[in-house]
Amino acid sequence: MDTLRTPEHRFSGLDDFPWVPRYADLDHGVRMAYVDEGPRDAPVVLMLHGEPTWGYLYRHMTGPVLDAGLRVVVPDLIGFGRSDKPTAIADYSYARHVDWVTELLDQLALDEITLFCQDWGSLIGLRIAGLAPGRFARIVVGNGFLPAGQVAPTMAFRGWRAFARFSPVFPVGRIVATGSARRLTRAERAAYDAPFPDRRYLAGARAFPLLVPTTSDDPAMPANEAAWAGLGAYERPFLTLFGRRDPILGKGDAPLQAHVPGAARQPHARLDGSHFVQEDCGPELARRVVDLVRTTSTS
Repeated sequence: MDTLRTPEHRFSGLDDFPWVPRYADLDHGVRMAYVDEGPRDAPVVLMLHGEPTWGYLYRHMTGPVLDAGLRVVVPDLIGFGRSDKPTAIADYSYARHVDWVTELLDQLALDEITLFCQDWGSLIGLRIAGLAPGRFARIVVGNGFLPAGQVAPTMAFRGWRAFARFSPVFPVGRIVATGSARRLTRAERAAYDAPFPDRRYLAGARAFPLLVPTTSDDPAMPANEAAWAGLGAYERPFLTLFGRRDPILGKGDAPLQAHVPGAARQPHARLDGSHFVQEDCGPELARRVVDLVRTTSTS
């Protein structure tokens, strides 16, 4: 597997992102970057980003959650951020992403996790949680889902998949700006472009839309079906905080609430945000996550 590593100078001078990255060596010889801040013995909040972002997406949530005395772990998925980037689309698979994140959790010995996941972070995080529910004390989903054959892909998603596969350009900063309700600054767009100095680094970003399982014969479908069944028995707190302006997933919270027992009587909300709800409503999301931890803690 040929990999690239984004030069560190690409990340210099990031606005509102003071945290120093740590690194974990994982299977297939790749290195994953992650932020790990806060007291080691505090409840841990794991934040998983999606496509085509990186841990920078959580900068407006990380600070408030740390200020509440919690521990925060924010990985950059392989192919994104400061993490290594395999150069071939074929090097990426749903199973490998799940395995890489699980390996990080194992290395850090994380349990009783409060998960916040969005977009592909939810495809990975909910699959891990559905198959190992005892590891997660709480789950919060913002504009995410676990595809297990419940619904057919929308025209909007099919268009996005075709764009990722065939477009000669893949302007990450502009893509994130388009999926945010507020206007991103030039510096913020540049921060999303930073991991990708040229097109050789974009294989992961182009691969993710192609890896979403949409047919019964997809190799990811059996594991997702098993994870969906596991979520159907998950009775610990399960909260949805969706951006109602998201044209693809803005109403994807209803099936989750209906399926997961732990979603009953939780303070679900549709916030005034778009797909990248962390950009639009970061401090509010952080407050609601902290409230969930505090009100459902047994210690």
